Amino acid sequence: MCPTVLQHFSLTNFGGSCCRPLAAATLLLLSLSYPPPSVATCPSSCICASDIISCSGRNLSAVPSDLPGYITRLDLSHNAITVLPVGWMSGTFHKLATLILSRNALSVVEVNAFAVTPNLLHLDLSSNRLTVLDSDVFAGLKELKELLLFGNQIVQINPGALGSLRSLQRLYLSGNRLAAFPSGLYLEPGGPRNLTLLDLSYNRLLKVPVQNLLSLTQRSDIYLQGNPLTCECALLALLEYWMWKQYLPLVDFRGDYSCVDDSELTDCSQEVQPGMTLEAQTYQVEPGHWLRVACPGLTSLANTSAAVFWVTPRTVINSTAFDPDARLNVFRNGTLAIRSALLEDSGMYACVTARRPLYDPKKFGVVSVVVGNSSATSASGSAHRGSTEHFNTAFTTLASCVVSIVLVLLYLYLTPCRCRETRGGTSRGCGGRAIVLCSDPREVEEGQRRANGKRVAFLEPREDDSDVAFPKTPMVNPGPIATEGILKNGSRTVGQPLTDLAHTA
Repeated sequence: MCPTVLQHFSLTNFGGSCCRPLAAATLLLLSLSYPPPSVATCPSSCICASDIISCSGRNLSAVPSDLPGYITRLDLSHNAITVLPVGWMSGTFHKLATLILSRNALSVVEVNAFAVTPNLLHLDLSSNRLTVLDSDVFAGLKELKELLLFGNQIVQINPGALGSLRSLQRLYLSGNRLAAFPSGLYLEPGGPRNLTLLDLSYNRLLKVPVQNLLSLTQRSDIYLQGNPLTCECALLALLEYWMWKQYLPLVDFRGDYSCVDDSELTDCSQEVQPGMTLEAQTYQVEPGHWLRVACPGLTSLANTSAAVFWVTPRTVINSTAFDPDARLNVFRNGTLAIRSALLEDSGMYACVTARRPLYDPKKFGVVSVVVGNSSATSASGSAHRGSTEHFNTAFTTLASCVVSIVLVLLYLYLTPCRCRETRGGTSRGCGGRAIVLCSDPREVEEGQRRANGKRVAFLEPREDDSDVAFPKTPMVNPGPIATEGILKNGSRTVGQPLTDLAHTA
């Protein structure tokens, strides 16, 4: 019968014989060089390393269609891809975590184009030609954590464009043409709720929502440098607040904010008390009562239209939006009014307004509001701390006693004093009046049996252990003595005499 290799290639006779060894080996090598269609291979225009595929710089106008489904990182940067359609990848790539499409010519990304990459974590679309982000353009990317869109030509972000990115943490929109702050990014239902970085630097922003930024910057970094922002009182108040908080997006790029060092805006300068000390003050009020807190260090407003913001523990309010039905309000003169105070109103309050030219970045108008009896709260806290300290002290003492007992037992039973015998058969080396744990004297004399127990005896130093030549009178008569005062063990009974104390070891 001919080999199966020859049958695979439909050859029944090769050079007059179907079973020549050389022909069979040649056909076998050829068959091994062509894997079965079910085995995925690396695209010819890409470089593959395990689960990473790089097709960068290949002048591709479309994504290769023969990509294996096990990839976790795909690099398609530095190509000529212009459109990302819905079916740009064959099948669904559940393991793909990083997709790089930077430095292409992308101008269109169709809706639901990323439905084939549901577990994508990092998406790089930077340095392309995108102009508008349509609604649901990123639909399906519920696990995405980082989105890079800098270096495009984006002028508009339609509502719902970023609504499905509920896990997004870092968004880079620097170097685009945005003229309006994307407030809907924080307000859209289902949108990002854990956004820790928003880069809007070097766009075309003229105004920013100061009140929203005062609340947003408490939990995320927002970069606005390089924008032609209009210098107004509210913006100056925001920048002064950021300088006092040492807000890194402002501190690191202070030179790119044109309003920071603008000294010509005198209309925003408030009348500040000379030599004011903006130390934190404490205000106390009972639950359900009213409380009014003046803006620290501020005597009057030079410009009545200038806004005064109060950053509270739960929200941000300003003097330009007075609501008679609200519990918290700010009057035109900057005074904060708390109506029907609640326990959750307790905390630190910051008065934010432009204080130029007497602004000191090391001082700011901060007060502490306490609703309820602060002494009772502090007393309960002291009692709790006192009980905790007593418990810690008792536990430490108990632990010390246990350790001490263990050390004593280890010393008595695991580190005995080893008695050495001299040439004359007598023992030495244990010192005077030392407690020695040795074997039974009878077992020592026989030299064959091991000790079944240990004995405790008080020994006097031998004459040869001393440097003095004169003999010493022993304090204990080595004659027969009773052993009631000696610990007994083994076969010795009470009242048995010790015949040779020197053999006790």
